[in-house]
Amino acid sequence: MAPQVLKPYGGQVCRTPNIERLAGEGVVFENAYCNYPICAPARFSFMSGKMPSKVGAYDNANEFPSEVPTFAHYLRSMGYHTCLSGKMHFVGADQLHGFEDRVTTDVYPSDFSWTTDWSLGPTYWEPWYHSMRAVLDAGPWRRSVNVNYDEEVTVAACRWLHDHADRGDGKSFFLATSFISPHDPYLAPPSHWDIYSDDEIDEPRVGDIPLDERDAHSWRLYYTTGRHMDEISPADIRRARRAYYAVMSWLDDRIGRVLDTLETIGEKDNTIIVLSADHGDMLGERGMWFKMSFHEWSVRVPMIVHAPGMYQPRRIKENVSLLDLFPTFLEWAGDGEMPELVSEIDGASMTGLTAGSTDGWPDVVYSEYCAEGAQAPLLMVRRGRWKYLYGEGDPPVLYDLEADPDELTNLAGLESVREIEADLHAEVFRQWDPPAFKDAVIESQKRRHFLHKALATGKRVPWDWSPRRDSSREYIRDVGDAQGMLSTEWSDQKR
Repeated sequence: MAPQVLKPYGGQVCRTPNIERLAGEGVVFENAYCNYPICAPARFSFMSGKMPSKVGAYDNANEFPSEVPTFAHYLRSMGYHTCLSGKMHFVGADQLHGFEDRVTTDVYPSDFSWTTDWSLGPTYWEPWYHSMRAVLDAGPWRRSVNVNYDEEVTVAACRWLHDHADRGDGKSFFLATSFISPHDPYLAPPSHWDIYSDDEIDEPRVGDIPLDERDAHSWRLYYTTGRHMDEISPADIRRARRAYYAVMSWLDDRIGRVLDTLETIGEKDNTIIVLSADHGDMLGERGMWFKMSFHEWSVRVPMIVHAPGMYQPRRIKENVSLLDLFPTFLEWAGDGEMPELVSEIDGASMTGLTAGSTDGWPDVVYSEYCAEGAQAPLLMVRRGRWKYLYGEGDPPVLYDLEADPDELTNLAGLESVREIEADLHAEVFRQWDPPAFKDAVIESQKRRHFLHKALATGKRVPWDWSPRRDSSREYIRDVGDAQGMLSTEWSDQKR
């Protein structure tokens, strides 16, 4: 979800009334970032409070180790009933990672099949990579995998909330409702495609940047996203953006259903709601699509905290990241007190920021990328107004995001910012050991390619999650069954 399309973040076209209401009544973080601009590593860092590389998350096919404590483990130990409805892209045999309930399956493979292979070179394209077919095929579609999945996520989340209320045990709950939309492909339900028209769809703020004028990683992504195989016309861009907006509006309706359910069970005013995402989408900006880069449309995410009884509506300009949600959740759950942590985390609690205090906030975020298009770890530091990008063998990149929010001028190498660039370069080497990081990624790739080949030989035993339900105990089965809907206890309660 690219925050730039949302009206609370300056968007003018996309209509998302439920998200807009959350933002209007809540705290909007204007500069929130993911710590890795693709799905699984971003989610692993979100759940662990650690930088992706610290849990061995180098691409979309790394196992999330079971021994890594997540916020779900801590919340569960603090007495919370925890549930995941939707996508989390866990890789490995552990498909819960602390969640007590998981009420849907996932979307993507839980094995090592999507392991990146740097030995293929920086411009190699695999059939399972992104391609421009997602743009060329964009438009109204009667149904799609994403829409089908998110409808199930919505129904399961709302049902779980009702079930939680029916238990009446007084336990607090944490529910992660995790949609795949508006992830590509850009296939929009006709009902929501029709609320937009072609002539209202805005063009990218920054047009296609010629290949020879791109930064090194954007040059590589031209090939690893398949731009070299297909021509994209202005009409294709407009259609894809219209479909994206339509999916956003469709998704907003699903978010509204979850919010309505909270109100129905009487928990709306007693629940902190956080809206965020694992990465953004370039949506044709700079001639680029999808994510996988450190440009703002890819690496920035929405972050909205809605808790009117706790926080006044405000906008926060300081830099934050998904890492910071882990300690924030725990501090909320502990009524302002953090539980004792069994391992170090990299995030910082945002409770003070959310209340409007910037005292002691470091105002720095870090992000990594090691997947398709990379040949060594690509590293980002945003501190204050400055964003610095480092990659072994790549020319450095430095942007002043206050003066140049569209990232049009690379200041690296200019005498006027020499000290700033030197300090941010040193910050990269304080945060990471790039040569050791590179060696660890290559070793992991080789190991996982071998394991995937071995596990594909003979009988295949997938790790993919299947929701655990005993349908024989649901609805009206046995009048004498304590779980039955016609039990005396239930009937007495409903009279």
